[in-house]
Amino acid sequence: MNTPSLLDAIRIVKENERLAAETYSKAAQKTHIPGKELFIQLSEFEKFHYEKLTALEKSLEESGKFINYEGKALILPPKLEIKFAEEPEHKSLMEIITEAKKIEKVAEKTYADLADQLDDPEGHAMFAKLSEEEHMHYVILSDAFWSLNQSTTWVYKRP
Repeated sequence: MNTPSLLDAIRIVKENERLAAETYSKAAQKTHIPGKELFIQLSEFEKFHYEKLTALEKSLEESGKFINYEGKALILPPKLEIKFAEEPEHKSLMEIITEAKKIEKVAEKTYADLADQLDDPEGHAMFAKLSEEEHMHYVILSDAFWSLNQSTTWVYKRP
């Protein structure tokens, strides 16, 4: 992939990360404790991705070099249970989770596609790691959706 189209792609995924962070921040405002914490953590995670993509963009513009991407761990409590009774707007919570799953799936695929297009080992590794992180977010949200659907209790455990 040549640098101008790579920079264009980075600018697009940066905007996606900004929107995802904003979406999770709004979800945290609509959700009560303890479910709020998951959305806060996801928002912070997407902001981290945005910052790293900004650093990558700058590095590519200035030197044409990829940056090392160390990844980030999602810090959640060991276990969390939220009963629908604690979450009065559980319908909107299901809608929030459904939308969040879509965001994560698109991000996962976009990063995987970018990784596949890069010959540079560091660039490939960075986008592959970003894809893996988005996949983990998708799994956490899928588990939340499934547990809410099956038992009216949102249970998630640290992966």
